[in-house]
Amino acid sequence: MSVENSLISPDILSATQVREFVLANLRGRFRRERVLVLVPDQTRSLPLPALFSALTAALEDTARLDVLIALGTHPPLSLPEQLKLLGLEGGSQEPGTPLIRIFNHTYGRPEGLVRLGELSPAAVRDLAGESWHPSLNHPVPVTVNRRIGEYDRLLILGPVFPHEVVGFSGGWKYLFPGISGPEMINATHWLGALAGIPQIIGRRDTPVRRMIHRAAELVPVPVSLLAPVVVEGGLAGLFYGNPEQAWAEAADLSARRHIRTASRRYPEVLSRAQPRYDELWTAAKAVYKVEQLVEDGGRLILYAPELARISESHGGYLRRIGYHVMPYFLQQWDTYQEFPLAVLAHSTHLKGTGTYQDGRERPRIDVVLASRIPEELCREVNLGYHDPADLDPTAWQDQAPEDRLVIPHAGETLYRVDA
Repeated sequence: MSVENSLISPDILSATQVREFVLANLRGRFRRERVLVLVPDQTRSLPLPALFSALTAALEDTARLDVLIALGTHPPLSLPEQLKLLGLEGGSQEPGTPLIRIFNHTYGRPEGLVRLGELSPAAVRDLAGESWHPSLNHPVPVTVNRRIGEYDRLLILGPVFPHEVVGFSGGWKYLFPGISGPEMINATHWLGALAGIPQIIGRRDTPVRRMIHRAAELVPVPVSLLAPVVVEGGLAGLFYGNPEQAWAEAADLSARRHIRTASRRYPEVLSRAQPRYDELWTAAKAVYKVEQLVEDGGRLILYAPELARISESHGGYLRRIGYHVMPYFLQQWDTYQEFPLAVLAHSTHLKGTGTYQDGRERPRIDVVLASRIPEELCREVNLGYHDPADLDPTAWQDQAPEDRLVIPHAGETLYRVDA
């Protein structure tokens, strides 16, 4: 099945264009059906209130229209946060009425999940290819939020960006790991970490994407995708249709709009994380996507003066294991195999590539936090520290313009080096 429709601008789509596209593609399409819409949380850039307003207008003839926030392992949203996310605060559409209900996904509650099947060890090995490791030699249960069984249709509404785990976000990723159980979350994140960010990020065909699409074959409910490509100031494109095909078209546009190529690397790079990232678990995107700009042995400063915590869901684990390169864990597997694989994966993603020999860890670059996370905690988890109060990004770069680079609004644009 091909993409049913797409809308692309060389600049920015107007609000009228976006609304008319949604209405043209969705009005009357799911008449008298029960529809569950999957959306991201506030850590993803998306003009969700405007899109959701158009969507509810288009789907006014559905029998049921509800929303499930595809949190993965992110913290749940409070009711006021849910309303703000969808642009419903102060409006007439209130959760709990027959018109719309809003749910958080909770990955850690077995009673809230349904098992669709499993990926066998042989299937995982085939999908992983050269990235396979014995730590993946087990069946992977495919579980998702139980609520999907209450609906006739799932509609994914989520943006597409270069992504460190799967290559490009969006599409079926809103089910796996967006609304899945811990086994798929751990397996996908760990496989991505084993493959390595340089081999994953900004690439359409990856072993993790193949795993996600294989799991999607088990989903018993019809699924459609509305995939925006978000750039500064608005949307560059909007795609509707089959989840795989619409996502592929959106990923191609994302590659053109979200990937930039530099001609050189720098000894020091300051990456200014977007304030929407309220914990290191998500703010680390401002490391993943600029790391290639840093010279071997150089320093990357994650500047996030609003940031005050590592992770609400995983901070306890991360304080125990710290941040390390992949060989550190693999060569001490007996010590670390009991930790959640997604947490180990995040640790290696942030620390970057490197070696571990004779008991000594040698990361390719030095990652330094300039945030509200205290210095002692930074040292405890094996990261550098810089007082954000002593940093003025512009003045910092002006002190050594040939050797220093500042990346503003980091976290969504991927930087590569043509060298």
